[in-house]
Amino acid sequence: MNNRINKLFQEKEKNILSIYFTAGYPKLNDTKIILQELVKNGVNLIEIGMPFSDPVADGPMIQNSSLVALQNGMSVSKLFEQLKDIRQSVDIPLILMGYINPVLQYGVEAFCLKCKEVGIDGVIIPDLPLSVYEEEYKAIFEANNLHNIFLITPQTSDERLRMIDEASSGFIYMVSSNSTTGAKVGVSDTQKSYFERINTFKLKNPRLIGFGISNAETFLNACHYAQGAIIGSAFVNALGADLPLNKKISQFIKSIATDL
Repeated sequence: MNNRINKLFQEKEKNILSIYFTAGYPKLNDTKIILQELVKNGVNLIEIGMPFSDPVADGPMIQNSSLVALQNGMSVSKLFEQLKDIRQSVDIPLILMGYINPVLQYGVEAFCLKCKEVGIDGVIIPDLPLSVYEEEYKAIFEANNLHNIFLITPQTSDERLRMIDEASSGFIYMVSSNSTTGAKVGVSDTQKSYFERINTFKLKNPRLIGFGISNAETFLNACHYAQGAIIGSAFVNALGADLPLNKKISQFIKSIATDL
């Protein structure tokens, strides 16, 4: 079965812009509007965050958006409800990103079936171990044409990198540094040597760089070392501005990628 993620990487080899936002933030029912506006502004891939009360990999901005979204009444069930007709107006790849706990509470099989039903192409679950995924869930994911996207960091060993590449079927999420998410400035020498090390592996899967990508400069720098980049905290921050939703989104995307 063809998956929209694979199709995207086949058709666009460079400067892929992926945007992350937290479902239910700033307001509970903003999810669909944000998705439609991102598509309208030329984004290539969208990661929809499933808010969780203890988001360990996230920085203060996304943690706060998670808290607000939960207070607004967002849940996995509510999110699926909001996405039920999304494929009528959104045709780019959609990924759900979150932690394993809410997925287990919903039921892994029920979750994967629902993803297929509403048109989700992949999931990113940072705290789902590779071995557990392969032993317990891989068959369910594959049966529902759902890619499980793994993260690598500067500390990922050569052996584990090979294992992740072997287990992956969409793309690999390259975490730019050993820190939580959040806006940073520039690319350090340490990051450069890490990006270059990964490139020497000639991995079969394409890569997107995330964590610390916040403006046109960091986006283009990251694109120099991978097929594209993921922007989360800076976009979530922009959503908090006191402007109409469509204005906030178009202004932000234009500031990142002028050629979109």
